[in-house]
Amino acid sequence: MPNFRAAVAIPLAIVLALSGCKIIKTPTAEEAAEAASGGFNPARQVAEIWDSKVIPFLQTRAGPFQKVDALSKSDLDAAAAKYGHKEKEGSAPWTFAAKVSGTIIKAETTSRAAYLDADVDGDGKADVRIQIGPVIKGTAIRDSLDFVNFNEFKNQIQWAEFGKAFNVHVNGLTLEKLSRDGLVGKKVEALGAYPLPSSGQPALFTPATIAIGG
Repeated sequence: MPNFRAAVAIPLAIVLALSGCKIIKTPTAEEAAEAASGGFNPARQVAEIWDSKVIPFLQTRAGPFQKVDALSKSDLDAAAAKYGHKEKEGSAPWTFAAKVSGTIIKAETTSRAAYLDADVDGDGKADVRIQIGPVIKGTAIRDSLDFVNFNEFKNQIQWAEFGKAFNVHVNGLTLEKLSRDGLVGKKVEALGAYPLPSSGQPALFTPATIAIGG
């Protein structure tokens, strides 16, 4: 009889021990990376402010590309005050919020850094180059915003990753859904930002929203 009681007690002890255990969910790759970086998650940060802050800011701040471009060439200080932004630290150029409305005269869609050249003044020549990804050069969207700044981040690496996260976000949200066929001759409307280009170079525009048709 003692042996029978001992045999019953052992599995009962195992059940009681197991009932006190917690099942821990295996973290996703994103969660693991966030934990490793002390909670830094640039993709989530961008997603959280995109609709509530980024788009409303650009809609309010942006001027027609022709107007912004002309003013930046004739009076950079005035253009910067009205449409531009740049970090106080570093040597980054002014970045301007603008609205593009024009006709596509060239579409480079074979490259991963695809783009559209648009004529906005009707002279048949390209006035602005609109990036349509998936690879987007620069960090124009981040750099146009006056409510984010470098000092809020731990280091330069995090600041750079935050800038890239805007590009990834708009690509997944809008750009990767764009048709890549028969674009030349169509109308394009876009809201976004571009850094002050070097003399003689086209403005490299990163859209936050874009519509093509007509």
